Amino acid sequence: MKSNIRKIWDVFTSILVAGVVILAVLLAGVRLVGLEVYTVLSGSMEPTYHTGSLIYVQDVDPYEIEAGQVITFLLDEDTVATHRVVEVLPDENDPTVVRFRTKGDANDAEDGSPVHYKNVLGSPVFSIPQLGYLANYIQNPPGTYIAISVGAILLLLILLPELFSGDEEDKPKKRRKNAKGEKKSADETAEN
Repeated sequence: MKSNIRKIWDVFTSILVAGVVILAVLLAGVRLVGLEVYTVLSGSMEPTYHTGSLIYVQDVDPYEIEAGQVITFLLDEDTVATHRVVEVLPDENDPTVVRFRTKGDANDAEDGSPVHYKNVLGSPVFSIPQLGYLANYIQNPPGTYIAISVGAILLLLILLPELFSGDEEDKPKKRRKNAKGEKKSADETAEN
């Protein structure tokens, strides 16, 4: 009976660990391959990117951006936006400077001011719907504390059974004295 419970427990913890590892790769591990992760917080790019989606943005050469391409850029020091390029605007005085007029797919009007090429963070390569809600929650308290607690509990769930379980073969055998005062192991006593 204990071996069946142990097998079920091992499968459960394996699935749990696999889920946590996959989530970690989706949220942070993709940075190893040069992708940045952002959460879509508004509906300005519906239906291309739904609110709550997690978008994966790859670095792009600003001089290769064309009208119709979607870019992720800094609106100001604290705000990141993802909109479609409507027009590429080369600077008349300096040919090395380029700006982009942008517009959200769901917006009626173009954005107020053009995006300077130095503010372009990249271009989205793919997105995962709804995962942005979880990412946003984990990045801010109390979600951060809950994520750390879940990690600690998961570690305990994996390690505790190993600490408290012991194989019968590893335990020292108890010796009993028989009627003559001779010591016998538990196995020998059971045979008699």
